[in-house]
Amino acid sequence: MNKDPHLYPLRHTHNTDQDSALWNWAQNTVVGQRSQLQQPQTEAELQQLLLSASGKVRVLGSRLSPGRMLGVNEQDLLLDLSAFNGVIAQDADSVTFAAGTPLEQVYSTLTEMDRMLASSPGVIAVQTLAGAMATGTHGQGLAQSSIADEALRIRMVLADGSVREFVRGEPDFAAAQVSLGTLGIVTAVTLRTRPFRLFTCHKFAVSADTLEKDLVEWNQQYEMSKAWWFVDDNLMHVWNAHEASDEEAEAWHANQREVIEHGDDTDSSLNDTIDQTLAQMHRDTQIHGKGGKQFRTVTRFRDFTDISGDIYQLFCRGIAVPQINVEIGVPLEKTPQIISKIKAWYAENHPHMHYPIILRCTGASEAWLSPAYQHATCFFGFVVYYADDGSLSQDGLHFLTEVEKLLAAEGGRPHWGKYYDPQRYQWRDIYPQWDAFRAVRNQLDPQRRFSNDYVTALFD
Repeated sequence: MNKDPHLYPLRHTHNTDQDSALWNWAQNTVVGQRSQLQQPQTEAELQQLLLSASGKVRVLGSRLSPGRMLGVNEQDLLLDLSAFNGVIAQDADSVTFAAGTPLEQVYSTLTEMDRMLASSPGVIAVQTLAGAMATGTHGQGLAQSSIADEALRIRMVLADGSVREFVRGEPDFAAAQVSLGTLGIVTAVTLRTRPFRLFTCHKFAVSADTLEKDLVEWNQQYEMSKAWWFVDDNLMHVWNAHEASDEEAEAWHANQREVIEHGDDTDSSLNDTIDQTLAQMHRDTQIHGKGGKQFRTVTRFRDFTDISGDIYQLFCRGIAVPQINVEIGVPLEKTPQIISKIKAWYAENHPHMHYPIILRCTGASEAWLSPAYQHATCFFGFVVYYADDGSLSQDGLHFLTEVEKLLAAEGGRPHWGKYYDPQRYQWRDIYPQWDAFRAVRNQLDPQRRFSNDYVTALFD
């Protein structure tokens, strides 16, 4: 029996390409019927669709979010904005992209221009720009925050078919930055850019004995820091990055702008831990042998070495594999005591660890509904991969449930695009501008066109 199938649905493993039903990316939820899907080619077509449709409207994006966020009823409309793609305009300090542009295209385009975003990328980059912004997608580094915090202008088609451009500095701009798709249909985003830079990432393994102070220090000392906590073995795998030297940059250019690995000697100190983690994952997923993309997310830690490259080459290295992913952000100032509580809870319960805990910290966000709003934030990430038959490790899900309880009790805010139990959160208490956001929504969409059961439960 699957633990809480509403929160953690089983995955359908048959080929859904020919289904009349339309599934989310993980194939664990039907979000509607293919007959409900519309693919406008222009903003004018989108305006006309909104004027002629009578039901509610949701945008699919890359369908990476849990199905509850995307799903609609049978009389409603689903939108595919993949035609809204590419660069619309640019100037010396910014680039305007169509909202459906995949992040990987945004990043490659900026790199070709010798530009980059101030925000560090998320782990994977198949999300659309608008979808990543709407859910508060982020990377790591205290000097930056979410992708949405790099927006200068956000263009939307509103419920009445009119077009509104939200401009940074306007009173309600912070509502539009992370909106969960509830204010209107984003068609274009202007992102501020900065000159292209290269980075060197130092990788090492260390005991988690002093993680409470180490995590904060790593993030204060380095421009970007990311860590994986192998709780069973009390070990950390850490990536700390700073700007590359002139010599490292020269080597990168000489290597056809590909990642440079430093040194002939690799560090094998994590190899035993990796082998144990892989054995656990094989048991949980019932996948035998070396196959399975999910295992590559761990094997890359074997025999590691320092590397140099651009920010996207270093940090946007995730492997898209169907999974239950829970990520909760807590104020950085509370993170040491929370780590101590997780250690104490683990020592008492010895829970089943399916995958290491992922730790990424960001600076404060300006977006009202960002999990990092007003606070430097540490995000605790947890993953349970699906087995080949679509099932999930019940022990792994138990761990997710218990650790979410702990983090929610500490004022944690869940990542909107991932899995969480909404019953654990008092939204007004953890989001100071919750009612201000609701007021903007009431003004822009009084008829609740951009809603569904999930949105209604949140805001109404």
